[in-house]
Amino acid sequence: MVQTFIRVAAAVIALSLAAGVVTAQDRRQNQPGQFDFYVLSLSWSPSYCEAAGERGTPSQQQCGERPYSFVVHGLWPQYERGFPEFCQQPAPRLDRNIVSSMLDLMPAPNLIFNEWSKHGTCVGANPRAYFETMRKARASVKIPEPYIEPAQTLTVTPDEIEEAFVTVNPGLTRAGMSVICDNRRLREVRICIGKDLRFRDCADVDRRTCRREQIVMPPVRGQRGADAR
Repeated sequence: MVQTFIRVAAAVIALSLAAGVVTAQDRRQNQPGQFDFYVLSLSWSPSYCEAAGERGTPSQQQCGERPYSFVVHGLWPQYERGFPEFCQQPAPRLDRNIVSSMLDLMPAPNLIFNEWSKHGTCVGANPRAYFETMRKARASVKIPEPYIEPAQTLTVTPDEIEEAFVTVNPGLTRAGMSVICDNRRLREVRICIGKDLRFRDCADVDRRTCRREQIVMPPVRGQRGADAR
């Protein structure tokens, strides 16, 4: 009887604590415009295309003849812990002209539509303003020279990737970014940016960085045109 009481009491306490955390986070949860900073997610396109090819589901837009290196996965509003998503359902209509204007950074229309629906609706701005902010955020990040158009597979460590980005981006620290990998490849580099579009630290994002000793970066296909840099 005593053991049963203890187990029940422990369960009640755990639920109460969990409810407290949820309540604290839900005060702003999914309210458009109510967030602390952005995460700019840069996807290593050759890894995406290699993995998609292994699954038999390559994107014709992104994985066709035109070569890509880092492409924008998205610009995500964040809380200090957690993030909002799908803040307006259904999402406001996304004009096709806006989609076309973003294909140089995000080379797949479905990705653009999905990012607007899941993340853009949480920013509290209209679609044009959201994607203009995304373009400005991308322009604020310099890609390290070795990662612009590698012709051969690179074997790197997550630490090396972070250090390379920090070196060429004044104000960026290793506590303000994370490197995301699958079981062997670089998937993304995520960089934390304030609403003023300046780099900032972000403990919740940083702790999710890849812990593998080494990862690979598949090479960029062919030669990159000047407009793709």
